[in-house]
Amino acid sequence: MQGLHNGMTASSIPGARWKKSSRSDDAINCVEVFVADENYVAVRDSKAPDGPALIVGHTAMAAFSEGAGRGFLGGLTV
Repeated sequence: MQGLHNGMTASSIPGARWKKSSRSDDAINCVEVFVADENYVAVRDSKAPDGPALIVGHTAMAAFSEGAGRGFLGGLTV
């Protein structure tokens, strides 16, 4: 998807269908992702839908998820 860049508002990503993490709750831990295309994933804070999006490659996102799941990120749970 052309035009994606870090810091763009999450609400400005055309056609984005955000999916909330199954580990999120309604209080403070609310992360949503959107698979933009075969190359990129967008991440946002669901409490701030008009806030900035973090755009990462699929490989980086997979490495982050795996590392977090194995406890390599200070106990972060995915």
